[in-house]
Amino acid sequence: MKIMVTGGAGFIGSHVVDMYLENGHEVVVIDNLSTGKIQNINPGAVFYQHDIRNKSMKGIFEKEKPDIVNHHAAQIDLRYSTENPGVDAEINILGSMKLLELSLQFNVRKFIFISSGGAIYGEPKYLPCDETHPVKPLSPYGAGKYAVELYLYLYKQNFGLDYTILRYANVYGPRQDPYGEAGVVAIFCGQMRENSPVTINGSGEQVRDFVYVTDCAAANLIALKHGSGAAYNLGSGAGTSINQIFETLKHINRYHLEPVYGPEKKGETFKIYLDIQKASKELKWVPDIDLEEGLQKTAQFFY
Repeated sequence: MKIMVTGGAGFIGSHVVDMYLENGHEVVVIDNLSTGKIQNINPGAVFYQHDIRNKSMKGIFEKEKPDIVNHHAAQIDLRYSTENPGVDAEINILGSMKLLELSLQFNVRKFIFISSGGAIYGEPKYLPCDETHPVKPLSPYGAGKYAVELYLYLYKQNFGLDYTILRYANVYGPRQDPYGEAGVVAIFCGQMRENSPVTINGSGEQVRDFVYVTDCAAANLIALKHGSGAAYNLGSGAGTSINQIFETLKHINRYHLEPVYGPEKKGETFKIYLDIQKASKELKWVPDIDLEEGLQKTAQFFY
């Protein structure tokens, strides 16, 4: 199959591209390189440096005629979305709708959409959060992700466009940006590598669900043929505090400084982890890389 991966030069998207190519598929990468990196792009893929909002996207669809659209491109910074909700909506909602329209126009078989297993649920009513948990996002980013999920449902009902939604937990691993606003594992590794002070936002007792990047890539491979019209949580099924992440990486990296605690981020939930039973039953997906092994692999990449 020919698969168009938006955001295919990014941290997660580039791993998805690699896995698709390794399994014999043709891949077209769309990325404006605002956060993606040219060195992440697999040379086996066709690359277009384009923004998904541009009118020129129609010409790319017309030329490449993808069977599948895998939509990873997004504004991913929760803090930025809170400060700039209009820009966040323009990229994450209107950009996604443009891709949906082009998918219909050029007879795309299926649309794989990357949503959030943390930001859409808000502060949990119960743990672990399953896919039927109430949706109460605390950030424009979370609201935008869920808005696109609703559009996918109506596009399937009204126009027959098939889809699968993958709701990621906190993804970490090689190629994550250690200088970005998101991705605590990469940020900590980058600061430890430079022997700089590590800043923890808030108390550090915030709990997150961490999942290794190649496990998410594997789910994207499965979603090519399975999961029609459904949403799936992807995570570890367990919660880990930010302080625990710091202590584990401190040991792995032989880092000797104590953390510096800063103000908490607005728009973030305090404690969340995901129920992954639906993905396990319906997609036959379970994560292969446990947290200790994943943190070791990530630290090795940064050193």
